[in-house]
Amino acid sequence: MTPFLNQLTVNLVRLSFYSHTREKEMEEEQQAQDIVEEIQQIIESAVQFGEYRWMNRKESHNLVRRFKLMLPLLEDLRDLPPHVPQNGVVWLTNLKDALLFSKDLLTLCSQGSKIHLVLESEEVMITFQRAYEKLSQAFDGVPCDELGLSDEIKEQLELMHSQLRRGRRRTDTQDIELAMDMMVVLSDDIDRNVDSAVIERLAQKLELHSVGELNVETLAVRKLATERKGQQVESIQRIIGLLNKFKRIAGMEETNVLDDPATPKTLERCTSLVIPHEFLCPITLEIMTDPVIVASGQTYERESIEKWFESNHDTCPKTRQPLAHLSLAPNRALKNLIEEWCVNNNYKLPKKYTSNQESCSVDNKEEIPSFVESLSSIHLEEQRKAVEKIRMISKENPENRILVAKHGGISPLVHLLSYPDSKIQEHAVTALLNLSIDEGNKKIISQEGAIPAIIEVLENGSCVAKENSAATLFSLSMIDEIKEIIGQSNGIPPLVHLLKTGTLRGKKDAVTALFNLSLHHANKGKAINAGIVTPLLKLLKDKNLGMVDEALSILLLLVSNPQGRQEIGQLSFIETLIEFMTEGSPKNKECAAAVLLELCLNNSSFILAALQLGVYEHLIEIKQRGTDRAQRKANAILELISRNEQI
Repeated sequence: MTPFLNQLTVNLVRLSFYSHTREKEMEEEQQAQDIVEEIQQIIESAVQFGEYRWMNRKESHNLVRRFKLMLPLLEDLRDLPPHVPQNGVVWLTNLKDALLFSKDLLTLCSQGSKIHLVLESEEVMITFQRAYEKLSQAFDGVPCDELGLSDEIKEQLELMHSQLRRGRRRTDTQDIELAMDMMVVLSDDIDRNVDSAVIERLAQKLELHSVGELNVETLAVRKLATERKGQQVESIQRIIGLLNKFKRIAGMEETNVLDDPATPKTLERCTSLVIPHEFLCPITLEIMTDPVIVASGQTYERESIEKWFESNHDTCPKTRQPLAHLSLAPNRALKNLIEEWCVNNNYKLPKKYTSNQESCSVDNKEEIPSFVESLSSIHLEEQRKAVEKIRMISKENPENRILVAKHGGISPLVHLLSYPDSKIQEHAVTALLNLSIDEGNKKIISQEGAIPAIIEVLENGSCVAKENSAATLFSLSMIDEIKEIIGQSNGIPPLVHLLKTGTLRGKKDAVTALFNLSLHHANKGKAINAGIVTPLLKLLKDKNLGMVDEALSILLLLVSNPQGRQEIGQLSFIETLIEFMTEGSPKNKECAAAVLLELCLNNSSFILAALQLGVYEHLIEIKQRGTDRAQRKANAILELISRNEQI
């Protein structure tokens, strides 16, 4: 082979190698550029999310703020050097994965079910912590020189990395009242009505009180159920149950989200048709068959708006404005348009029917005066049947509760509480429980002198009667002045006794009532004198009862009382508090720290006792990783310890 051919062969080999190397470099450059584009899309889409659910709003905005701080970095990354090293590609990939994880979390907090976010708030906050950890790890060891990043960007990266390392799990802590409301409303007891005031207050806090908000939540819950693919069925059912309670308060029809999508079935059956928006009832989103106009000028399906009014509302569901009157005027013009559209499009209107239960309810309304009259009959059996009937008809129907009171049914029911017949007594107190769900009836029941009689049943009635008496006192005590009346009527000692000796349901009824009553300052001392601290300590030790949060919440109210501090500050109790600060849920730790702080603020001996039991290291842990409120409490206790050491 001639020298020329030899050189030609060498050059060809070199050219082939160079070409292969250049292709690989170009692939790496393109791969890096593609990742940068993906990162930019992730950040831009995340920062454009709408409003976040209130329970995660602060944390979500903090995370979005971190995203925005990365935008200057992208400007530099768009001008990557000609050759991006492999460690640069790896870093970009890790950053993209961390941002995707965070974006998924922000999506959940922006578009997920509000009820789900509250029920699993602790898990959500743990996920926020993981998001910060992933982002912090992604910014650990950035190959700045290999990526050709400017000195200014390097400084920003160091600052960002430092902030992410300090990023701790924080939460806009749910207040005690919300936690207690959730516990009451999510009760598994299907035979017990929850006070509508509690449900309405919870709906307001979760911003789930308008028709539009509830329809959006229905879609979110359905999506959640689909994503879980039959897993965690019990949790899904609890969410659906609470959603339906909110719908009932709003006057909407309750549905099974798993079987009945938020999109009306009438639309599903005719997907090729687009029903004009003005033909749909704003409450049910179904095509109207009997449209009527309310005082605000809005049009609704007659059945839907009547249910809204029956739920004690006097506002327009769509505008939320008070209505001058509740009269309904037929919208004949719209009805004719709907019927004409149906004929032209071969669309069959859904049939309206009345269920047996609804028919029974209509009949019962006409019979209510005779039921009330029979409560005062001289014949025991007639009284027993009447009080049982009133108990049943007042269980579900809001209008029946109003009508029973209107026809004077509360006074004879109060008298029946004193009857020696245990069954009549049980029916009477349960009927009053059902009637007390109506806000207007609470004061009437109190004014009729029912509270001493209810307390008497609580002390001496049957097991079920005692439980329902406790629940009735809880319902009535939603009004502040009645809290005081119950305390003055010596209603707290029998509730404490039920907390000690009752069934699981009885204990739950007692603890909710005692919590509500302890919100009134004068009742705190009464509860302590009645011996409430001992059964609360038992609730803390027996975690199987599932009332740890409730017990800690009441103790947090009682510890502001000097006598309460003395009883709560026993060595065994402080030891229990520290156990919860060590191994409890984030909420347990927060509440336990709050109770301990209140003790330490008023007596330095409690500080010494807590230190001897090893509280210091747990306070440091809470300070670093606790909820926002828990961190403040831990910091305050540590400052007290420091000041105490200097004395």
